[in-house]
Amino acid sequence: MSRRRYVARGVPGGYRIWDNHGRRFWGDHYELCPDDLLTELNGKKDPARISALQRRCRAAKR
Repeated sequence: MSRRRYVARGVPGGYRIWDNHGRRFWGDHYELCPDDLLTELNGKKDPARISALQRRCRAAKR
């Protein structure tokens, strides 16, 4: 199995998504681990689904 491109890394106060290829953080800071978002990023990469998952994760932290 190849290395995953996107992984969740723990940071103070929650999680950030790390891009192994770009070697930088991707997206927002999340209080809860965004497992479904990571699965989509490492899988099909459907832009509409990624946007919906990001909105849902942002709404969860409010």
